[in-house]
Amino acid sequence: MSTKNLTNEDAKKKIKELAEGIDFTMMATNLKQQPFHVVPMSTKEVDDAGNIWFLSNKNSEHNKNIERENRTQLIYADKGNFEFLSVYGRATISTDRNRIKELYGSGDDAWFDGVDDPNITAIKIQPDDAHYWDTKNGKVISLLKMVGGAITGNEPDLGEHGDLKV
Repeated sequence: MSTKNLTNEDAKKKIKELAEGIDFTMMATNLKQQPFHVVPMSTKEVDDAGNIWFLSNKNSEHNKNIERENRTQLIYADKGNFEFLSVYGRATISTDRNRIKELYGSGDDAWFDGVDDPNITAIKIQPDDAHYWDTKNGKVISLLKMVGGAITGNEPDLGEHGDLKV
């Protein structure tokens, strides 16, 4: 696997590609305590600045944790395609009704009483540090390349990984 560090626009594009493509992440908050709090979250959007957006209940444990200490870790994993993304950043909570309406989808009705539910907040994660692993070819091709490499003794090209600096 080759190393390809990305910066600026390329880094933002890679974060968007992976975070929106994988969708679900494990969001860790309360990072100063052990064990820290971890909850699955669905990515609503990655904006042009590379910020990752979620919807959340204002009374949730992770919202309470973010209000106390805004450091957050996101772990994305698509084992089927061998794509992974780790994002460490700063979270902010917004109650901007227009932003919430932009992010809200019909699937969110399972969690909220409609788009006008007064308990909905938007969480924005501004990445400080990120790292990705991307095979580009998916699991099956990567496994075949590993087998081929084992047979020939040559190191297979399994894709790339690297740091993402926004």
